[in-house]
Amino acid sequence: MLSHPEHQPLLTRLRRGVEKEGLRCDSQGVISQQPHPRGLGSALTHDSITTDYSEALLEFITPVFDSAHEAMAYLNVAHRYTYSQLNGEMIWPNSMPCILQGEMSIPIADYGRSNIGQLKHVYRHGLWHRYGRMMQCIAGIHYNFSLPDELWPLLQQQEEDQQPLQDYISARYFGLIRNFRRYSWLLSYLFGASPALCESFLDGKQHDLQRLHQHTLYAPYATSLRMSDLGYQNDAQSDLIVCYNRLDSYIDTLGKAISIPVERYDAIGMQTEDGTFKQLNTNLLQIENEYYSDIRPKRVGPNGEKPLQALQKYGVEYIEVRSTDLNPFLPLGLDIPQMQFMDVFLTWCLLQPSADIDIDEYRRIRRNQQTSLMQGRKPDVQLETAGGQRSLVDWGREVLEGMRGLAEQMDAANGHSFHIDSLNQQLLKLADSELTPSAKVLAALREQSLEFSEFTRQQALQHRKTLSEPLAAEVRQRWQQQAEQSLERQYAMEAADDRPFAQFLKEYQQR
Repeated sequence: MLSHPEHQPLLTRLRRGVEKEGLRCDSQGVISQQPHPRGLGSALTHDSITTDYSEALLEFITPVFDSAHEAMAYLNVAHRYTYSQLNGEMIWPNSMPCILQGEMSIPIADYGRSNIGQLKHVYRHGLWHRYGRMMQCIAGIHYNFSLPDELWPLLQQQEEDQQPLQDYISARYFGLIRNFRRYSWLLSYLFGASPALCESFLDGKQHDLQRLHQHTLYAPYATSLRMSDLGYQNDAQSDLIVCYNRLDSYIDTLGKAISIPVERYDAIGMQTEDGTFKQLNTNLLQIENEYYSDIRPKRVGPNGEKPLQALQKYGVEYIEVRSTDLNPFLPLGLDIPQMQFMDVFLTWCLLQPSADIDIDEYRRIRRNQQTSLMQGRKPDVQLETAGGQRSLVDWGREVLEGMRGLAEQMDAANGHSFHIDSLNQQLLKLADSELTPSAKVLAALREQSLEFSEFTRQQALQHRKTLSEPLAAEVRQRWQQQAEQSLERQYAMEAADDRPFAQFLKEYQQR
């Protein structure tokens, strides 16, 4: 809780931004083979519309807003402009992919001829050679969150903390991260929306899923297959333990992983016989972002430093939550009540005491996450605590009720009841698991006797109608100008490069 009256108005200025992914597919729900539409600009340099792993995997990035409504409005406009350029294609509204026709039907993203563009492309080639292409085309939502700058000195003064302000800020964000990891099982239960998938995703691989329809596989009580071992799986990283207790321990443990050689990656090799690069290096991680985590500390460096370099120099600026599924019932994959709950949850995680995580708790956290992901809606499912087992529902209700005072403060500051309303919506999901998005997806598949791919295709068709409403002429013109300017920036970068890529890569790795 924020104890001083002058703190409360600052709760109206929480900062958030959204990064939302979605595969382009054709009208039949098959992954697109078309290049990134030129009308969307350059995927390398556009500030708001880019691609992730695949050329078909769109990613929409909002600016940072101090209003959830403004962030959603911006995301809506980005989608509407995009639909004006898609030539009949659709944006797949589920985290688990549309119909895939084998691994090679997933095109790797192309960012042009500049050295930076080639670096991004080769990194993705490395992901293919290391893990395959299938898991890389899963889509999700990243939620970026920070407190307003003005609040930090007040919190530090309240605690009578004497360390440099940025060190204090970084320490508090790492406290948030530790609490987030302790309680992220609750988010999986409340918002997980991927309990089923098209069998083309597994492409003949062994699994423990059940068959719901001819081409649909599922787990009866799963909340998010996307975040489970079936989704973002990485055997080479399974023994990697990254320490979130301190900024320096995080940098040290993650930084070492970038320099650990891996024999099977070395066997892949760096280049083909014709000189084409297959990966950036043969170590455990090519770059920091290869480490799969549900939350990350972030800092945008002013001089283009690598992520860990920027964190080390300037400290944590914001955190990025990466565990959110696309809700297929919502045109944009999430809605304002979900964002407002995330604001309460993340602020609460920051304000609560947050002890260091030892190895026993680290492993317990991972087991609780997997239990919630695969069995979260199972009646009386139990999670682990240091003192024994505890009901997910009972524990979840206690956590939510612990946030009520903060939600009331946030509503008082904003002059509405939206945060309490959202909190109460989540309590209803704990009272009845059929209200969760994952249960609603399975109910729709059963009641309508639809394959996963057909159900999601129908949702995509509905969302396309919603998001095809024309933009005002001046808004459309502004987005067209942004697209054209991004292409110009890409061409300028390509023209300015005066080093071979091999030399650029060597210098990049030495930084």
